[in-house]
Amino acid sequence: MNTLSIKQLSILALFFSIQSCSFVASDSDKEKLTVTKSFNQNWSFTLDGGQPVTVNLPHTPRIEPLVVNDQWQGIHTYTKEFDIQSPGDGITIIHFEGVMHDATVYVNNTQVKRHLGGYLPFSVDLSKYIKEGKNELRVEVSNTDNLVIPPGKPLSGLDFNYYGGIYRDVWMISKKDIYITDPFIENTSNAGWLIHFDDVSYENAKGFLRLQLRNESTNISETEVNVNLTLDSVTHSFVEKVSLNQSETKDLKIPIEISNPSLWSTTSPKLYDLSVEIKAEGLIYDQIAEKVGIRKIELTEDGFFLNGEKQFIRGTNRHQEYPYIGYAISNNANFRDALKIKNAGFDLVRLSHYPQDQSFLDACDELGLLAMNAIPGWQHFEEGDFVENSYQDIRDMVRRDRNHPSVIFWEISLNESGMTKEYMEKANDILREELPFEDTYSAGWIDDPSYDLFIPARQHAKPPYYWNDYLEGTRNIFIAEYGDWEYYAHNAGFNQTAFEDLSDEERNSRQLRGHGEQRLLQQALNFQEAANSNRKGQSGTIGHANWLMFDYNRGYANDLEASGISDIFRIPKFAYYFYRSQRPPDEEINHPMVDQGPMVKIANYWTEDSPTNIRVFSNCDQVELYLNDSLIMVKDPTVNQFSDHLAHPPFEFVVDHFEPGKLTAIGLIDGKMIVKDSVSTPGDPTNIRLSIDSLGRTTEELEDVFFVYSEITDSEGNLVPTASHQITFELLGVGELIGENPVNAEAGVATILFKGVPSANKITASSDRQYSLTLNTLD
Repeated sequence: MNTLSIKQLSILALFFSIQSCSFVASDSDKEKLTVTKSFNQNWSFTLDGGQPVTVNLPHTPRIEPLVVNDQWQGIHTYTKEFDIQSPGDGITIIHFEGVMHDATVYVNNTQVKRHLGGYLPFSVDLSKYIKEGKNELRVEVSNTDNLVIPPGKPLSGLDFNYYGGIYRDVWMISKKDIYITDPFIENTSNAGWLIHFDDVSYENAKGFLRLQLRNESTNISETEVNVNLTLDSVTHSFVEKVSLNQSETKDLKIPIEISNPSLWSTTSPKLYDLSVEIKAEGLIYDQIAEKVGIRKIELTEDGFFLNGEKQFIRGTNRHQEYPYIGYAISNNANFRDALKIKNAGFDLVRLSHYPQDQSFLDACDELGLLAMNAIPGWQHFEEGDFVENSYQDIRDMVRRDRNHPSVIFWEISLNESGMTKEYMEKANDILREELPFEDTYSAGWIDDPSYDLFIPARQHAKPPYYWNDYLEGTRNIFIAEYGDWEYYAHNAGFNQTAFEDLSDEERNSRQLRGHGEQRLLQQALNFQEAANSNRKGQSGTIGHANWLMFDYNRGYANDLEASGISDIFRIPKFAYYFYRSQRPPDEEINHPMVDQGPMVKIANYWTEDSPTNIRVFSNCDQVELYLNDSLIMVKDPTVNQFSDHLAHPPFEFVVDHFEPGKLTAIGLIDGKMIVKDSVSTPGDPTNIRLSIDSLGRTTEELEDVFFVYSEITDSEGNLVPTASHQITFELLGVGELIGENPVNAEAGVATILFKGVPSANKITASSDRQYSLTLNTLD
């Protein structure tokens, strides 16, 4: 069985190219006059005017505790020296993917830019400020509360943390004097590049590539644009001759037509290599090297259609934080999160409640994971600068993400905020100015006709079946959040700062892995009941997204928000396997890393204290359950009011009494044994087993971050879920261990973050409490 289990994680090395920025070129290729290089290394960092230290990006101002209730906020400064050989003609740009959230940029002590907003990129034209030889770039950053910077709400009352620092990649881009403009410098919708296909079928795809070119050369007027789209060694080429006068900026629209295209979908995420070269006098002045997809999306009265096929969208929500380091995670870590979401059986992720890292959307493109993109916003609205900054967020989000095939909905709505009619209408007008296409679909949490899609949460109405009979008009709805609040507060409404008085800890969906089997099973049942309910009635529901994939921190709460189906360390809970079981066994996904096919999972530890009502998650026709090789029963799925609209209801068995040994579940399809899962009664803790969560994607980059898991096992290798030993991790080599150390195991597993290159290091784990555990090493 191929499931996401920490027992099966191992170190794997895979070198790959990250297409996180256009205009990629080799420094040694003299014909290519645009050069892009990483600007992540060797920054001098000071915190609150303290002593400077050398750091690399992505970077967070302060390592936080596991539960962040007093997150650091303040002023911090990044300084970097760099050499310029010869400024020459053209343009030199510094591109910041994300700085949280008030950044002032200085070049050689001259202020050149102030940018407000932590979730979207900005570019700075350095050309007028740099000089030959040594130069200095300084970025002064504040992540203090600011009511005019979306999401706006002070951190002490916010449902998530926004941390700080230059927490995404930074690039330096040097272009000669004929180049494609930068949309974040020009601040216009036509700047940069856009590819769009507006007539798509499996027989033919018609569209265009839009470019904005600028000529700052004194003697060149004739240029040529070469466009290539390549997939599986087949290249489609297009050429456009362009005359450009000196100092002229010209918008180009190059027609593209492809016969028998390979369409991008959730099961076959085919991506073409797009290559664009701007040539003049035999030289390549500028270029694009990106991955793009061709797909057709339609939102009609009958539902959502992808490439002509109706699709009920199985989705989840994600916050982008890691424990301890907040938002400052590597591109590989973002990919691993996307893969975990896809492996859990989901086909869509809602980016709650802000645009997330470019590398995460790259991963969605690669894996066939649909995305609902969202501007920053949460329970805050005020006229004036806040609204104007929010409008700019819409523009910047679209300009950054308009070429991702994974992005199908644009949530240009301030989540759970009292937006005015004027705001909603203008937000939609801006979206349509940026993307004036029939397949541009907006989404909003308020049922306003400005929005193409209404995205309520289950808690936004009376319980429990309100949305099943929501027939106002003919509009579609997508349940953007479900499974958490309606069980946490029993639909009592929004009063989250008083959540202690509303909690029923045995019934709600906020369950840590350490809370035990009964509460984890209740969490899984809550998600199951709500997911089943969402499919009932005649509401026009096109899909749903549970709340949520991973546990996370909240600015106002002194605990983790634990309604994730995996914990903050990305370890699955029982509910994870419920969702995995909802992927059909015959659904083939054209990606080698995606977990698919028949599956079966016993949601039980089988200890003396375990429930003897056994729940098994599977997408098979039948399941046989054995205890110590004796058949207990073969069963069909259990269909009741909690499962009667599910594709694959769980299987429920009753065992007369506990007997130590091994439970085995075998999944059958058409009467044939296809897949099995076993769980054995654990013995005394004797060993430590180490694994690293590389999930098949690592590089030699020092800034990559991984979870290192220390599982406490018995002599037979069975995880001991009751073990809470204190584990001490030690690193031998170059890198960094981040987090509590020593740390107590939770449900048999202790976790720490490792930053560095796994192949160049050795990590050990040991414990001397209660039992003598075997020292284990990972190298």
